[in-house]
This record gives sequence, structure tokens and C-alpha cells, in this order.
Amino acid sequence: MTQAAIPAAKAAEAFQRLHGRTPEGVWSAPGRVNLIGEHTDYNDGYVLPFALPHRIAVAASPRADGVLTVSTLGDDGGVQDAAPAVVADLVPGTVKGWAAYPSGVAWALREQGIGVTSGADLVIAGDVPAGAGLSSSHALECAVALALLGLAGVDAERPDIARWVQRSENAFVGAPTGILDQTASLCCVEAHALFYDVRSGKSEQIPFDAAASGLEVLVVDTRASHSHVDGGYGARRAGCERAAGILGVPALRDVDIAELDDALVRLPEELRPLVRHVVTENDRVLRTVDLLRAGKLADIGPLVSASHASLRDDYRVSCLELDVAVDSAMEAGALGARMIGGGFGGSAIALVPVERHDAVERSVLAGFSSRSLTRPRLFTAVPSAGAGRDR
Repeated sequence: MTQAAIPAAKAAEAFQRLHGRTPEGVWSAPGRVNLIGEHTDYNDGYVLPFALPHRIAVAASPRADGVLTVSTLGDDGGVQDAAPAVVADLVPGTVKGWAAYPSGVAWALREQGIGVTSGADLVIAGDVPAGAGLSSSHALECAVALALLGLAGVDAERPDIARWVQRSENAFVGAPTGILDQTASLCCVEAHALFYDVRSGKSEQIPFDAAASGLEVLVVDTRASHSHVDGGYGARRAGCERAAGILGVPALRDVDIAELDDALVRLPEELRPLVRHVVTENDRVLRTVDLLRAGKLADIGPLVSASHASLRDDYRVSCLELDVAVDSAMEAGALGARMIGGGFGGSAIALVPVERHDAVERSVLAGFSSRSLTRPRLFTAVPSAGAGRDR
């Protein structure tokens, strides 16, 4: 059994055990790594994610009484049950904690007029590390969305599903996230990165087979947990919107790299670093895509590292653990390294020649140990398939 198939098998087995019947279906969605393009999605910019083999699976069957039940299988085999909810009664603020994520998806689909009010039994299992900046919450939401749509017999377009999931997280969960993670989880394909233009919705699958070039993307889960439901992420997003208003543009995506210096002098000092990061990061995405199209995978390393420096110094969303991961990887021969995700914790990635894997791993572990930091988890990220039905 492949790694990607394990969560689906666990969800189906747990459903059978808890409900005494076989689920009508099992759907799953992956976590993601964003190769480059951080904090650009909610600025109408460009992103370049790829899907992980790690997935969240949802085994599901319909009900007839309008009730949504949700159970989640823990790593220890234990089951946690959410309080049953009546789908027709769901409104923002009525469900708290982890159960808000699947409940919010049911609410968002109901608001779209999709027939989910008859209810459903959902059992969740997965192996996307939570709090690691690998989009475990979006993988959960996308898998739930596909499950509920499948039970309702609705075949929706993936970009529409991504927007519904985003609405559930923004309005129901209360996290001001963009649309990068949902789109990556739903739309990525194996051995490719997804070049996505958030404003236009246009996408292109860019070949990204690191192994064929003698490279790998090493993920360092710092185990420094992060959350989007806090002031740091929201404050930066609000700052970007304020800066766009001052500059008289719909979004910071409309500030060209050649116009950056002129734009910065028109802004208050506190907004300049945010704008500088977004504009230069969009440019780095475009340059990275050009290199990948040309098959020059090793040449993207400096752009990856420049992204981290910008996130650390201008956007100010890094932390000690992320900086140690990046610096230690670079000292041991990584071609480029950066934090990924919203920041304030989570994971970093390093583009590593295969022959330097062991040296980079030793360097990262030593860097954490020397600072008495929690031992990180390291694994190689392989671009994998997006969300779908497993059985």
C-alpha cells in the first residue's frame, strides 16, 4: 500500500468500526508545499505550490435526519467525536475548535444551495502534520468538501470548490487565509508544481521532477506550531490592503517590480517592508517558473533563499526555529532554503543535491540541538496528486 493510500484505508476501517457499515465513499486531499510565492495569494499575485503524498481522508455516508456527525482518528488510534450539528442550523460562531473546519464546509456548501442539509456521517483520518505549515486544515476542508459534494451527487469545478472552502475558513472558522492552499490541494498533479495566477484563475502545470535532476526538496517540520487565527497574519493582510489603497491600485499585484522604488516613497514607513516583500516575491515566482520551464531546477536555489530573507526581514513572519533550519541547511550544502506557509512557526524547505542529504539533515539536527530546540521532523517532499475519490 502506498503512503497516499493509507489514510483512506484507515478512515474506511474506522467508519466501519464506529458506524457498523461500509461508508458510501472515501475522499482525500493532500497537504502542500509552496515552492515559492508566499503571502502573495491574498494580494492577487502568483504562487507555485505542489501537493504532498501526505493526505487527509474522509469516509462518508449520507443521513436522512439533517445531522452532521464528525469523528477523527488520532495518531494513537483513538477517536475524537465532535458534537453532532444540524446542518440547517449552522451559522458562523456556532462551532468552535477543530470541528469548525468540517462544519464550516457544510455551511458554505449549504449557502451555495447545494443539497447537504440531509446530513452525513464523516470519519476523518490522515497523516498531514498539524501545525506544520503544510496546510493540514485545508486538506481536511477540501476532503470534506469533496465528500459532501459526492454524497450530494454534485460535480463542481475545482476552482469553485476552492472558493467555497476559502469562504468556510474566512467566514466560519475566522481565519483570514487566501486561496493558495485550497487550490493546491485540489488542483495539483503528480511530478509538477502548479503555477497559479490568483487574480485570473489561470493555472499551468510546471514539470518539477527534482529527483531526475539529482535534487530533492527536504522539508523541515520545526514543530514550532503556528496558527492563522491570530493577529500576526491578519495584521499583515490588512496592511497590504491599506497600502494598495494608498497607492490607488486594486491589489499589490498591480505594482510592477520596476515601479517599486517609486511606490515605496509614497507609503508610510511601516507599510514599506510589506509592499517590498509582495512585489519582489511575485517577481521571484515569475523568474522561478521561467527557470523550471527551461529545465534549470538547480538554478532556482538563490531565488528560494531570497524569498526567505524577504519573509524574515521585510514581512517579519519567521522565527528562531525557521531561521535555524534555513541557515543550517545552507551551511551544509543546500542550494536554497526558506520558510513556507503563513509563518510564526511551521516548516521550512531546502533544495538539496541528493548526495548532500545526509549532511544537510545532520546539520539541521545539530543546529536545533545546540540551541536546545525541540527536535525537528525531516522528510523528502515528492510532488504528488491532488484531491480525489479513493474508493
